[in-house]
Order: sequence, then C-alpha cells, then structure tokens
Amino acid sequence: MKELIKKLSEAHGIPGSEDEVRDILREELEKYCDSVEVDRLGNLIARKRGSGKKVMLTAHMDEIGLMVKHIDEKGFLRFTTIGGFFDQTLLNQRVIVHGRRKVKGVIGSKPPHLMKEEERKKVVEYSDMFIDIGATSDKEAKKIVRVGDYVTFDVSFAELENGFITGKAFDDRLGCAALVEVAKSVESDLDIYFVGTVQEEVGLKGARTSAFKINPDIAIAIDVTTTGDYPGISKEQCAVEINKGPVITIADSKGRGLIAHKLVRDVLIKTAERHKIPYQLEVGEGGTTDATAIHLTREGIPSGVVSVPTRYIHSPVEVASIRDYENLVKLLIKSIEELEKVLK
Repeated sequence: MKELIKKLSEAHGIPGSEDEVRDILREELEKYCDSVEVDRLGNLIARKRGSGKKVMLTAHMDEIGLMVKHIDEKGFLRFTTIGGFFDQTLLNQRVIVHGRRKVKGVIGSKPPHLMKEEERKKVVEYSDMFIDIGATSDKEAKKIVRVGDYVTFDVSFAELENGFITGKAFDDRLGCAALVEVAKSVESDLDIYFVGTVQEEVGLKGARTSAFKINPDIAIAIDVTTTGDYPGISKEQCAVEINKGPVITIADSKGRGLIAHKLVRDVLIKTAERHKIPYQLEVGEGGTTDATAIHLTREGIPSGVVSVPTRYIHSPVEVASIRDYENLVKLLIKSIEELEKVLK
C-alpha cells in the first residue's frame, strides 16, 4: 500500500502532462479490471463489468506545477504557475525541469542581503522568481529546455511518526492509489468505472468529458481536503483533523461547487456508521473537486466526495495519515455494497 503511494507521489505530471501517473495507474488497474482505455483527452478509464447500474469513482492524476515561459540571456528560466499556488511555498525549492531530458534546478530570487528595507517586508511573488539549472547562457539552457516545458518539485516520499506520511502531490495521488485498492478488493454486480482524470487543477476538465462518455448513475470523487489541526487555525475555520477518519463532503466552495446529492451523502454516512468506520463531515468554503463538473454533466449525475484529510495541501510537503487512507478505502468498498442494494 505505502509502496504504491510512494510510487504515485514521486511520479510527475502537471495538467496536460499526466503520462507518468497514467502509466502507473494503467499497469495497476489492468490487474483487476476487465478493460482499460485512455480517452482522447487523456483520462484513464478502467471498468469492472457488471449487470447493474453504473458507478463512477474518480481521482485526478495531475498535480500543480510550473511551466517555463522565458529563458533569459544568462540561462535563468522564468515560469508561470499551472494550478493554484501560494507563492511563498515556491521560493528556494528544488525542482525538476522536464525538458529534452530531465534536469534539476532550484527556485531563486533576489537575496535579502541586497534588498531594500521595504522590499524585505513584502512577500516575494512568483513573477520575481526564476529557476537556476546551472546554465551559463541562454544558448546552453536552450539545448536542454524549451518554452512550454513543465516543472515539478524534486521531493521524495517519507514516513513520519505515528503512521503519518509526507510527500508531494498527495493531492490527488492518494485518491489514485485508493482507486487501485478499491478495484483490487471490491466485488459487485454494479458496473464500476475507475477513472483517473486529467487537468482537474485547472478547471475539472477530465471529469467533465469522462462523465459525459460514461454517463454513470452515481459518481464519487476521491480527493484530499484541508485540515485545521495545526497552529494558526481555529475549529471554527476548519474542524477536520488527521486520524479522525475520511471526510464526507456535504457542500464545498460555499455551495458554488458541489452540494452533495442526498442519496450519495446518506449512503456514505450510513455505511460508515453501520461498519463503525470513523468519518468526518465537511462544509467547505473554498476549493472544489471533480464532482462539481460530474454532477452537472448531461441531465445531472448524483455525486459525492470522500477525501483523505491532508495538511499543507498545494505544497511540496503535504502530510496525511495511513490510517485515514485505509479507512477511506474501506468506506468506499462498503459503500459500493450498499449502493448495489439501493440502485436495484
């Protein structure tokens, strides 16, 4: 289980370049599914055929990242962000530039020693940063890197104390790993689709097209969600905690994203209670998931979200708990058993 999470976390793929992640998922899902295909946008769609209604489980394969937009005369790379970043998380990070070959680099900026007093008080924005790959000229850099090459964090998966884990791209490689674990264990007459979606971080794009293709009766997005169990956050701001169980979404983005369908929400909650699986409920004010696009597809698809509570989301040092992840997988498997009864 941890090996798969490690493998997926350390794979690289910003929106539109999810190939590495898709190859891992494909290799794993082919072991447990009757068919696996890649659609024209790049979504991976695996299917365990059944005779009943269609259920779609999704997790997005992409991670937030950077893209080279200019190479200056000294060989430094200017970049833009692809996906949502808090600029402070970028500065002084090690990165991998995916050029003609993979090349390591670091994100730098003007040093504080050379800043004026008023400059030191300001947050350094990404537009004032650059990537240093060790090139000495634009000519040298352009032999390796081109405008449009993507950039990801150079971070390894690691285990912390008490079953905590840390790494990059847990958003949403934990969801991708869960797809595999559910496909491995679930037995059902339902027609179940396991979908690794593309370009979630930049507009939920893959979810929209794959849901249109599959047209499921029920959809559940698997993702991560923020926690409020560390300094600087009050319970009123966020009551979700690590090690308190997977999180069932009631609504996100103040209802502008998803208001979970009552059928899906109630099945998830009742299943957790029936099988004594710890769970948490969330009414979110910011952020949304693939379910927002899915539930508005065609004439509407009843949808819900289950998430792994995760600290420091959209940073290279996300932290989660293996126990929460295991309980999320268990909840999904048991919920599919309940959906089989409900959808008859």
